Amino acid sequence: MEFDHPEHVAHVALAHWADLGVIVPATANTLAKLAAGMADNVVTTTLLAMAAPKLMVPAMNDQMWQNPQTQHNITKLTEQQGYLLLPPATGQLAEGYVGVGRMPEPDQIALYIESLDEPLLKGRHIIVSAGGTKERLDPVRFLTNDSSGKMGTAIANAAAGAGATVTLVTTKQLPVVPGVTVKPVTSAQSMADAIMIEFEEADAVVMAAAVADYRAPTISDHKLKKADANSGLTLTLVQNPDILATLGQKKTHQLVIGFAAETNDLLANAQVKLTKKKVDMIVANAVDATHGFNADTDAVTLLRPNQPPVTLPEMPKQQVAVVLIKQLATMLPKQKG
Repeated sequence: MEFDHPEHVAHVALAHWADLGVIVPATANTLAKLAAGMADNVVTTTLLAMAAPKLMVPAMNDQMWQNPQTQHNITKLTEQQGYLLLPPATGQLAEGYVGVGRMPEPDQIALYIESLDEPLLKGRHIIVSAGGTKERLDPVRFLTNDSSGKMGTAIANAAAGAGATVTLVTTKQLPVVPGVTVKPVTSAQSMADAIMIEFEEADAVVMAAAVADYRAPTISDHKLKKADANSGLTLTLVQNPDILATLGQKKTHQLVIGFAAETNDLLANAQVKLTKKKVDMIVANAVDATHGFNADTDAVTLLRPNQPPVTLPEMPKQQVAVVLIKQLATMLPKQKG
């Protein structure tokens, strides 16, 4: 085959021209080819010839994503070939059920790419909490709630995408991007302890977790038994530490952002929480038949002291996270130097 302009071979010229290569969506097939160094189509040949940074944004069925071979390919690409990774989200898949493998929202991808050039949160340490706490009653039972951890994890990923060093204190195991350190916890007390360890050095804390208000004063060593077929059970509970209020009281330079999930009087209850907890922002979201902990979308209102509420339209939680992180970046004081 002859070329009219051999000095401008298409895939080589494109590879030399690009400042960044982004594979969206990066399928399991493409990842396997890239990991093996194959060059059998315009995507793989261009990327193989590219010296610029490369970002892969996988999207596929959850079983394909979790397959050991796919994970091996991801590790090979990131650790040996220097690829950047924006992991898939958990959400509605093409097969009609919820799982990990959904492509991140375009806004989150765009924020991640923008941060590679001018990170909004470069040099910042952000703590994010996620998921619902579990308060043990006995070895087999506990008190908890329906929080999925999706919003908190999306916020952590968006913060890391904006250049921050992120500590995610969570009760859930969801995919995170590079730059997020996961601190697994279970109870309200363990979450409070994990947050307070790093609070002094943090620039901001986003409390997206649904923290249980009450716990049993003691945990039974044995499974609680019913006395007879008609017996009831009376539980005596004590209050858990109010993590958000504690952060509001102890903050010096830190921004503290809380969430208010309400079934009624959303804005009124959120405003009370904003004032009572002495925080810098409350993200108010309604819990109803269409919105709540396990949904992939949310409609929230942002409340700040002495400012009118800002209501966002319903959007994917990843997109809400991007909006929040951009807002947080504007609220932080400018760094010295």
